[in-house]
This record gives sequence, C-alpha cells and structure tokens, in this order.
Amino acid sequence: MRKVGGIVAVAFAVLMLAGPVMAADGGTSFSGAFGAGLVTIGGAYGIGRLAGSALEGMARQPEVAGNIQTAMIIAAALIEGFTFYALYICSQQNPWTA
Repeated sequence: MRKVGGIVAVAFAVLMLAGPVMAADGGTSFSGAFGAGLVTIGGAYGIGRLAGSALEGMARQPEVAGNIQTAMIIAAALIEGFTFYALYICSQQNPWTA
C-alpha cells in the first residue's frame, strides 16, 4: 500500500509542479509535461524491474551471470532509448497548435 501512495504522490507532483514550470517559457503545454512525467516514471519502473529480475537470476545461477548481465545492459539501453525518444516527442508539444 505504501508503494501505491508513493506513486500517487509522484503523479500529483508531476501534475501540480511540472505544468507551470514547463509553461513558463511558453514552449511546452501541460500535456507535454504530463507525458514527460509518465514516460520518466515508466522508464524508471521498467529498468528497476529489469535489474531486479537480472540480479535474482544471477543469484540463482551464478555461472551464467555474464550472459544475464549482457542481456540486461542491452535491454536497459533499449528502454532508455525509447524513453529519450518519448521525452523528445513530449517536449515538442506546442500549446498554440492544439
């Protein structure tokens, strides 16, 4: 239950703080700021799950730790690449065209 409370608190902070900050320069709309927050939370959650599962697999089978680590690094790079692309798309949201 504490985990859900933390997620709700982060979502509330994104909703209340990111919008005015991003709109201060007039370049990004609230939807772009909200999307950037969701992308960041999703990417962090995905990499956290990936690392946790990889460490659990290494603990169960230490002899294949090198292969698991290589696969984990490749998967984390793909997640980060997608996250950066999504952040770029969110930063291109213009309030004047919507």
